[in-house]
Amino acid sequence: MSEENNTTNTQPNIPDEYKPISMWGYFGYELLFAIPCVGWICLIVFALGGTSNVNLKNFARSYFCFLILAVILGLIGFLLVGGITAANTSFLLS
Repeated sequence: MSEENNTTNTQPNIPDEYKPISMWGYFGYELLFAIPCVGWICLIVFALGGTSNVNLKNFARSYFCFLILAVILGLIGFLLVGGITAANTSFLLS
């Protein structure tokens, strides 16, 4: 019976660099990366290899890509709205 307990309670021997991040860990990193200046600096550091955990590094890289994509889409939207507004304003004034 003691052998049965030993096999069910043991966890796989995973190196620290491959340890999975828990759900609350991901949630905490999301909150950290959302802080304007400090979070962005931490995001860049983690994305460029400031951590030995591969899962955290990949999560930071994906969040960084999402942030860049959101900024680009926001700029395109801003330019479109600004162009439409300028065109309507010049049309109304003439």
